[in-house]
Amino acid sequence: MAIYLDSAIVADAKAARKLGWVKGITTNPTLLAQSDDPPETTLKNLLPFADGPLYYQLLAGDVSGMVAEGRRAYEIIGDRTILKIPATPTGFEAVAILSKEMTCSVTGIYGPIQAAIAREAGAKIAIAYVNRATRLLGDGIALVREMAAILEDSGVEILAASIKSPEEAAAALQAGADHLTLPLPMLAAIAQHEFSDKTVEDFAKTGRGLTLKT
Repeated sequence: MAIYLDSAIVADAKAARKLGWVKGITTNPTLLAQSDDPPETTLKNLLPFADGPLYYQLLAGDVSGMVAEGRRAYEIIGDRTILKIPATPTGFEAVAILSKEMTCSVTGIYGPIQAAIAREAGAKIAIAYVNRATRLLGDGIALVREMAAILEDSGVEILAASIKSPEEAAAALQAGADHLTLPLPMLAAIAQHEFSDKTVEDFAKTGRGLTLKT
């Protein structure tokens, strides 16, 4: 399992890496547009703060353009590249080509059968937008569960994105997601619970610990 930062802001990447338990960074065209720098520069600036993979989503609309864009992303990111390729007929065709050269994920899956196509095309990761699927389809957690049933024992892992609460994050994992990607505020939210804080306060009031040398 891995928990990723979902951001293209270098300051977020620095903060996430400091946490010590965030394993990489996912980006998409919307997130890259929030940076003042060109995407190429942003990816290069993010790379030192991604201890694991750095995901890049293809924006080209045709197969040849996707293949060229994917290869360009690999030139910038290197072996830590994971391409995000949309779950469309054109995207699946691009996955079948690029998955022979680098790690590919299929993003924007809204039907569980699309996860099966992603597997057959050679993708290693299937991405579900959980909260968005709930808004559009009624139950994003059910989508994750159905994807997990199809992908069981296939070696293809599920990455849950579009997570809006700690409860939704936990539900996605319980439904079969292997990984989560979260914006920085949500990373902070899943690490905290009011009763955990209260427990610390109680121990601080009544307990004793080691005396530290100054």
